[in-house]
Amino acid sequence: MIDHRHGRDRTDWTPTPFRQFIVKVHSRCNLACGYCYVYTMADKRWRRRPPAMAGHIAEATAHRIAEHVATHDLAEVSVILHGGEPLLAGPDRLRHLVSAVRAAVGERATVHFSLQTNGTLLDRSFLELFSELGVRIGISVDGTEAAHDRARPGSYARVAQALAELGRPGFRGLFAGLLCVVDLDADPIDTYESLLRHAPPAIDLLLPHASWSRRPAGPPGAYADWLIPIFDRWFGAPVRETGVRLFEEIINVLLGGGSAVEGVGTSPAAMIVVETDGRIEQSDILASTYEGAADLGLDVVRDDFEAALHHPATVVRQLGTAGVPADCAPCLWAGTCGGGLYAHRYRAGSGFDHRSVYCTDLDHLFGHVRASLERGLAPLR
Repeated sequence: MIDHRHGRDRTDWTPTPFRQFIVKVHSRCNLACGYCYVYTMADKRWRRRPPAMAGHIAEATAHRIAEHVATHDLAEVSVILHGGEPLLAGPDRLRHLVSAVRAAVGERATVHFSLQTNGTLLDRSFLELFSELGVRIGISVDGTEAAHDRARPGSYARVAQALAELGRPGFRGLFAGLLCVVDLDADPIDTYESLLRHAPPAIDLLLPHASWSRRPAGPPGAYADWLIPIFDRWFGAPVRETGVRLFEEIINVLLGGGSAVEGVGTSPAAMIVVETDGRIEQSDILASTYEGAADLGLDVVRDDFEAALHHPATVVRQLGTAGVPADCAPCLWAGTCGGGLYAHRYRAGSGFDHRSVYCTDLDHLFGHVRASLERGLAPLR
């Protein structure tokens, strides 16, 4: 059994039920992105998983979600259809899963569905299906055409076409936003402006997944240097151009609120993954660290989500400030940064009780955002 504990007292833990369920409807992909944490890093278990989620696994997943909703009297939850590339599952499997979850949960809670796709297979028939089912769509785009095709060879034209279709009046309400991985070889403002051309309601800017055992490209601080010009452009714009979740969540925690994204703040982790074979696992981002890092030894046919909630690997990620790595305790940002993304803390042989491998970048970025907030709020004092 995987043990993610830091070895500190856990008696102050209060369970936070799962409110986000990432369902891997397909475990393969039709692209070969060089930075992909699922297929190119430490965990190769995807090779042994069925490509598509079987119907009985989808139904078991739906039952377990409904069970968790009822157990914790949840008013709403989100289900994210994921992969691999989830559109490879095909319309029938996607419809079956969404319908099964809605039927199982019934009137007990509102279920928000979304799907994260590389966009290459997204066409009008899928858009009509998602419009019918009420599924919002996030698309991965790595900035300019040149940068995108460097990371995701030859796919930009198809993605741009899908985004144009998604932007039409009949489908615009389905658009959840864009996901973009930071590329130090691309100009940050060119990247941001290329993303804005698609008129996204929100943008996720993600650091490439790395750890102390697999260092990121570029020197410490290079990613902050890349992100800060975008922050200044976004924060200083006379009108709101889009949401940028990383910046919004940093602002939230600096102003005393919680965070809704992994890697910012100390809000308890409330997300769980179901793989195509029914395995209940932690965030698949842990695939970037070592083989089986996300494995909880559970599956939806045999186990409920309560077993996952009370697993030590979940507990350690729900401890708030008590779960901040020991390295981070003296830091100014300990309660707001929270030590960074959990996977980015990993070091082979000693686990996850370390500051993020992006610590220097987070320090510079948090400091810059706080200074910008102080300047912006000064006239109100």
